[in-house]
Amino acid sequence: MAVNSTGGCDAPPMKAASNGVFQGDNPLHYALPLLIVQICLVVVLTRLLAYLLRPLRQPRVIAEIIGGVLLGPSALGRNKKYLDAVFPARSLTVLDTLANLGLLFFLFLVGLELDPKALRRTGKRALSIALGGISLPFALGVGTSVVLRSTISKGVDQGPFLVFMGVALSITAFPVLARILAELKLLTTDVGQVAMSAAAVNDVAAWILLALAIALSGTGRSPVVSLWVFLSGFGFIGLCIVVCPPIFKWIARHCPRGEPVDEMYVCATLAAILAAGFVTDTIGIHALFGAFVLGVLVPKDGAFADALVEKVEDLVSGLFLPLYFVSSGLKTNVATIEGARSWGLLGLVIFTACFGKIVGTVLVSICCRVSFKEAIALGFLMNTKGLVELIVLNIGKDRGVLNDQTFAIMVLMALFTTFITTPVVVVVYKPARTAKHEYKHRTIRRKESDTQLRMLTCFHSTANVPTLINLMEASRGTGKRGGLRVYAMHLMELSERSSAILMVHKARRNGLPFWSKDGKNSDTNQIVVAFEAFGRLSRVSIRPTTAISSMSSMHEDICASADRKRAALIILPFHKHPRPFDGHLETTRGDLRYVNKKVLEHAPCSVGILVDRGLGGTFHVSARDVDYTVTVVFIGGPDDREALAYGALMAEHTGIRLNVARFVVVGNFSRLDIEDGEDTRDEDEEVLTEFKRRIADDGSIKYDEVVVRDTAEMVEAIRGYDRCNLFIVGRMPKIELLTALDKKIECPEIGPMGNLLISPEFKTTASVLIVQQYRSRPPADLPAGLEEDETTDEE
Repeated sequence: MAVNSTGGCDAPPMKAASNGVFQGDNPLHYALPLLIVQICLVVVLTRLLAYLLRPLRQPRVIAEIIGGVLLGPSALGRNKKYLDAVFPARSLTVLDTLANLGLLFFLFLVGLELDPKALRRTGKRALSIALGGISLPFALGVGTSVVLRSTISKGVDQGPFLVFMGVALSITAFPVLARILAELKLLTTDVGQVAMSAAAVNDVAAWILLALAIALSGTGRSPVVSLWVFLSGFGFIGLCIVVCPPIFKWIARHCPRGEPVDEMYVCATLAAILAAGFVTDTIGIHALFGAFVLGVLVPKDGAFADALVEKVEDLVSGLFLPLYFVSSGLKTNVATIEGARSWGLLGLVIFTACFGKIVGTVLVSICCRVSFKEAIALGFLMNTKGLVELIVLNIGKDRGVLNDQTFAIMVLMALFTTFITTPVVVVVYKPARTAKHEYKHRTIRRKESDTQLRMLTCFHSTANVPTLINLMEASRGTGKRGGLRVYAMHLMELSERSSAILMVHKARRNGLPFWSKDGKNSDTNQIVVAFEAFGRLSRVSIRPTTAISSMSSMHEDICASADRKRAALIILPFHKHPRPFDGHLETTRGDLRYVNKKVLEHAPCSVGILVDRGLGGTFHVSARDVDYTVTVVFIGGPDDREALAYGALMAEHTGIRLNVARFVVVGNFSRLDIEDGEDTRDEDEEVLTEFKRRIADDGSIKYDEVVVRDTAEMVEAIRGYDRCNLFIVGRMPKIELLTALDKKIECPEIGPMGNLLISPEFKTTASVLIVQQYRSRPPADLPAGLEEDETTDEE
């Protein structure tokens, strides 16, 4: 292979594209195919590591740093054949250029996360904690630099080395910290709010210090040159502050929500990012500063900022940004840390970084009357490193301030301090959880029929809203029950995309309304308009709330909110929706299935899973136009009793007709011996007797008792009720039905009857609501992967 791995000047430049293997060319000898191989390798490895580290709740930056180190000379790079084939020296210029281009746009997004208005509102406590978390580690970093300069970093310029070490030890990675706080659900706690505010101040201070360090790191020039670099940088920032905000605000005004953003505005902004990077690089700071400054000045709210994130985000963070970590990994050679002295210096740097950041933060926090546990948590949170740390180290390496050994030590320090943050905070700080509310009405079925009904309805997109609103209208009854109060929860996923860090600012609203009734913070999207209109026209009290979380922990927010709101019923969207051309159900959000299962297991009240086939159409149906037929299938058991109670509530609405089909099973149905079986059947009869007594004079309710001898008869009888708008069924009817419906259960979370009603063989356009009554103890194990528990707490 004719590649000069030493990168000498006699090595010919790599051509862009090959003629193909059939022409005798090796694609790995050409820049474009080699770059494609490098990107694919990086993405696969980093995503695999992120998946493996997910149980440890580590941010993705940890996987990317480790992936970069593994691909470099510390691990796989020990094999020279691999290194020369996949990462030859001649390809590193292209790799570094593309990585820095991706980093340029990513730093624009990082700037987009910082809100100058929020910084101006930073309280004295957060500001003091930020300064305490910078000052002590910076001083200790300067002290550590003296030790390193006398041992493994001899001959480097003293001034730049002192500043680089101080900056490297005092940085807090704002984006990484935001991700950790979001994963630990600490964003809305006092600790999370203080940490975010302090980290934002720290981030700005770090960039200023980094600009100083770069200005001082000129190669053998007069100190006057460094001063000119620094002053020119501040002049550039001042010019941007004067010129850019009016332009960006003008663009934002011309980009209303709900309308597509003009491509010209996006292209002009992307070109401005590149131009700003060119100016700051010409000044002698770094191209990243220009992009970061523009990101800070862009308005944070509105369609314009969302469009910029959407256009830039996935390509940059998914493909190009991991290349920067590989570029850093190729410069990191852990093998250079040899001997007891080098490993001792690594321990010294890690101890100094942790001690300075944690102790400095803890001392100032205690002086600000923060409790000791919260102060310790703040100390470890502020010790988080990340991408900015690597930027500092790479600039120092490129400028000759950090040699190979010092660079490797600092990368391992950043990796260690970030890795320990999540586990330590989980152990040290456990926020005071709200005590479990001992509220009385955890089910729809209750003795006091005039009490208020509280529901928590969940949705994740505009597609769910019309049916939910029509269901609310159907559930409000006549108003005798003390009214209906609905908490409409918008489920917003906190994904692995770094634009989710922009969402972290919104995540401060986790558990708070997604619209404000006074109109101050209202969005103009369809969801808000629909709920506001329904709330004004109906007698239903609607309280909006938001859950912003990863899908793996979304159920915690749902259950905690239901407990706080004392809800009697949680309505969840099913993970399948009908196809428009044939009505067959197809999976649209598979991760919702996990959420539904977890809510069924941990819910503090009854739960309903709504299979939406368009109840009332795609628009809100007003009260006077409601004309629904609701069918309740009753076989027996607590879930069926809860379904019957919900159907009886809906029947109070003047526009709803209720059909109750009670199936009496006779013949050779296989029965399972269950505890309290007779008591369950007695309670079923008691409930049905009371129900028939109440509906004696109600012509809108039809009650049928259907005797069936086998499964086929039962299914055929149910088909006779398919001309309705909504089926309400219990998730787990009587135990004998489990063996009666002798067919594969595709979705155990909706039970056998729910699976029957959504199967392609059962032709119906009716929506289906599968109800599980509140269970006071975990369900027992049952056949076919289904779970059932006869114990209920209805009062």
